[in-house]
Amino acid sequence: MMPFSVPRLVVAGLSGDGGKTLVSLGLGRAFADRGLAVQAFKKGPDYIDPAWLSAATRSSCRSLDSFLMPDEAIDASVAPAFGADFILVEGNRGLFDGVDAAGSHSTAELAKKLKAPVILVVDTTKMTRTVAAIVLGCRLLDPDLQLAGVILNRVGTPRQERVIREAVEKAAAIPVLGAIPRLAGADPLPGRHLGLVTFAEHSAREEAVERAARAVADAVDLEQVLQIAGRAGDLELSMPVQPLNRHAVTIGYFKDEIFSFYYPENLAALEAAGARLVTISPTVDAALPDQLDALYIGGGFPEVHAPRLAENQQFAADLRGKVAAGLPVYAECGGLMYLARELIVDGASYPMAGVLDLTIQQEKKPQGHGYEVGTVDRANPFFETRTELRGHEFHYSHIIAGEDLEHTVVDLERGVGTGNSRDCIVKSNVWASYLHVHAAATPQWADGLVDLAAHHAPVRSAAAWA
Repeated sequence: MMPFSVPRLVVAGLSGDGGKTLVSLGLGRAFADRGLAVQAFKKGPDYIDPAWLSAATRSSCRSLDSFLMPDEAIDASVAPAFGADFILVEGNRGLFDGVDAAGSHSTAELAKKLKAPVILVVDTTKMTRTVAAIVLGCRLLDPDLQLAGVILNRVGTPRQERVIREAVEKAAAIPVLGAIPRLAGADPLPGRHLGLVTFAEHSAREEAVERAARAVADAVDLEQVLQIAGRAGDLELSMPVQPLNRHAVTIGYFKDEIFSFYYPENLAALEAAGARLVTISPTVDAALPDQLDALYIGGGFPEVHAPRLAENQQFAADLRGKVAAGLPVYAECGGLMYLARELIVDGASYPMAGVLDLTIQQEKKPQGHGYEVGTVDRANPFFETRTELRGHEFHYSHIIAGEDLEHTVVDLERGVGTGNSRDCIVKSNVWASYLHVHAAATPQWADGLVDLAAHHAPVRSAAAWA
């Protein structure tokens, strides 16, 4: 064990869309511009916000989720940040919102585990003194929480700021660290059904980060924020031991503006298990690399780019051929959609890769949203039976037809999955699910995929020489 005393804080909100991401991006970039080594974390299962935070801080943002990750996994995720100057944790949803009425696995619970002060971002639209009542309520609901400051967002006038600041500091005895006015012009962080537009797809992404940084730097007392972060309590953490690579295998993964939903921890876990990673684009590339031992397809927005995916049938045919030759494929959500025979979007049908006999339809409302918990109950090459899988799902699509829907291997106790309390289709060496796993929550995942790739490598080499 070692003492861990890096200054840190949690940026929390009262709900989604209250401004905590704007503040987090602004703080991260402002401190990075000062020359500080900033390590960002995002609470909860999320791919989009971490990509923005990575860009803002110029370092890879990691995820922390106490529902998915046991305490030792959270400790192991935080410990490598011992060399940082400042740790910034962005919460999710409202400060006390968890999986039950007690707020289990909430942002507040994570902040207490990390012994980190909390800065609360409050959207002040059409409010004045009521903000003080809300802040006081947050302080009183959990006296063990170190609620250390408030940042007001979407403030309309100097008078509104003055009234709220006086009311909050008098009634709740918590300092107001700044007041961000309503931003003129287009929203720098436009949304989509999953939250923000992805960093890769935003046409002015760097400008958006800089705009957030200016808004925060102009309105927030950054020195006071640093002082608050310095009040974080010491932790006792063990540095994780990096295992030696056991195999020399090559695993490809789709990485472009369509497919970008990968936890950095998952990619790092594959490398630690012995994989060399290469990026692939199913719209740009004509074929998979010849020296490929497995393929990992994460989530994304294939429904937005369905015509482009459908056009590259040369790549799809090559993928089908390599799968038929035994190439292991692990696909999640958007990856599942791409492996299907057909994707229906707004009444139009688009041919996908055709690896699986499935027809998938995109809907206007979420079909599955939240955590998934299930148990592997059928033999497959990826996980042993009776393995518990914890992850999340967030999809607007669902499977409406196809023989391969029958080949699920996970029984769900929580979540929607592919329907009927099932998820995770396995056909030969192909895994396709709505479930997204996190390597820290499911350590068997990386080792299993690398082992499968290692078994395929000699077969692939023999075929190349045939």
